[in-house]
Amino acid sequence: MNAHYHSLAELFRQLGLPDEPAAIARFIDGQGPLPLGTALADATLWSSSQAQFLREQIADDADWAEVVDALNALLSA
Repeated sequence: MNAHYHSLAELFRQLGLPDEPAAIARFIDGQGPLPLGTALADATLWSSSQAQFLREQIADDADWAEVVDALNALLSA
């Protein structure tokens, strides 16, 4: 099985968010850091469908899991 590795821009597009580099940087700067101990999918910044997508990708260790983890790291810094 070949895993597909998604980019941060693709993740933002999947979440229905602007995916240009400047927009991604503004989002991360404006939304981070997450409160200590808050799981990415539990952060209040997501709609219920976005949170569900993020939660499922991590739980299923899906193709998106690596980039979701990267976003978590960026928002936790």
